[in-house]
Amino acid sequence: MNTQRVKIRRIVEQTPEIRSYELVPCDGSSVKFTPGDHIDVCVGDGIVRQYSLWNAPKDCDAYHIAVKRETNGRGGSAAMHALNEGDEIEVGLPRNNFELRSDEGPVILIAGGIGITPVLAMARHLQSVSRKCVLHLFARSAEHVPFKSEIAALDEAPVYLGLVPPTLNAVLTGILSNPPADARLYFCGPGPFMDLIEQLAKNCGWKSDRVHLERFSVDAATLELDGDSFEVVLQKSGVTLTVEEDQTIIGAMEAAGLEPMTSCEQGVCGTCLTTVLEGEPDHRDFYLNPAEKESGTLILPCVSRCKGKKLVLDL
Repeated sequence: MNTQRVKIRRIVEQTPEIRSYELVPCDGSSVKFTPGDHIDVCVGDGIVRQYSLWNAPKDCDAYHIAVKRETNGRGGSAAMHALNEGDEIEVGLPRNNFELRSDEGPVILIAGGIGITPVLAMARHLQSVSRKCVLHLFARSAEHVPFKSEIAALDEAPVYLGLVPPTLNAVLTGILSNPPADARLYFCGPGPFMDLIEQLAKNCGWKSDRVHLERFSVDAATLELDGDSFEVVLQKSGVTLTVEEDQTIIGAMEAAGLEPMTSCEQGVCGTCLTTVLEGEPDHRDFYLNPAEKESGTLILPCVSRCKGKKLVLDL
């Protein structure tokens, strides 16, 4: 991973749980980004986490991220919340797994809580180029609404507080009903919220290629990583490994002394995305869309397996 050193210029308490950070390159360089970008942040002790940028188009002197403190997390958010203004950390260059398409149709953006970060960047960009969009933000209460001033500066950004099913379902259905043929939908937020939007969008007639989402994490209890053992051939490395029943491909690579590029190990971030040269993947991830899974040409080796006895990967 190509990294650069940055200094924390400013930390803002957005909500009781969410802090935003302005990260300035220590070498004085400007930052380049596109809406939907995220950066890898090295927060110490080998912990690397991905955080979406919420930069406005003019914010070229610093990376703007936000982190929600997760009480039962894996340590990344706690490490971030322990940092102070003036501290220096390493970050990766921006990458985009949640690309804002450049066509001209209207855009619906939906965010739940901390899921506001990538869609806020999209809304700010779309407004700057006069493209029609609406950002719908859902939060537990007014106290838990981040980026109040940035949201207030948008042309159209209704905020919904404390909604639960069945009211939540009804409101989302109203937002998603009767989509124009050229509209696109982008959404991000907690897992159950995302699952609900995905299902309701399908019920409302949205075509899968017009629906775009990004997951920050999934409930580890929902991951099904075990399966029959199989052989994996790493074509570029010239290495053949056996992936045991209770082992992931990434786990087998690490056990063999290799250092694969990986981060979330939940099949959501796309860091380990790999081309399949031979064999049929058994997709267990939450990153690839249905068409990509159907093609059988890509795999997330941190969670996915093989439906047969052998996979050949472009690694």
